[in-house]
Amino acid sequence: MAVVDIAGYVADLKNHAVDHGFHVHDERHFVETYSLRQMWEVDLHPEEACSGPIDLHVALEVDPRTLLSFEDAVLAMDDPEGDPPGGSTIPLVFTWAFPPLVAPPDLLVLATEVAALGGIDLPLQVSAIDSFQQVTDAPERSMTVVGRVEVDLVEVYKGSNDHLCAVFERCREVSLDLLRRVPAWIDDAD
Repeated sequence: MAVVDIAGYVADLKNHAVDHGFHVHDERHFVETYSLRQMWEVDLHPEEACSGPIDLHVALEVDPRTLLSFEDAVLAMDDPEGDPPGGSTIPLVFTWAFPPLVAPPDLLVLATEVAALGGIDLPLQVSAIDSFQQVTDAPERSMTVVGRVEVDLVEVYKGSNDHLCAVFERCREVSLDLLRRVPAWIDDAD
């Protein structure tokens, strides 16, 4: 029996997202057969954005070596009621995706503005890629906003996700701000 219930943690994570005003639309679980690395992906969006145009993709990646070393430390504890040693973390990545942008924003301005919304609870980065279908076509810009936080396995072991309240509140603020801005980026009427 595993010491850490990652699947249960992901289920609690989805419930926590719903409590913070998100709708969950899809969930996927992948296991890499060679390394046994696992990835849980959850697609969600704020309640106000059921019809689009942005989606929030949450991914939790578990390296089996990290998990096994944490489980070894827990099993080696003298006091089973005590707190296990901290320091073992797994990444939780939040990615906002947008449809192709007709009138893309200034990336530097957007990066500074969303960084202020994410604060220290949710450090954010903004990136864009221009792609060309044909050499003679105009570029089509796609943009993503990515936030990454580290989840301590001690929190997962304890079954606690209260530490993510601030992160989900920041995600909601960022989502609603981007939802307000995105119509100007995808509308070619300007």
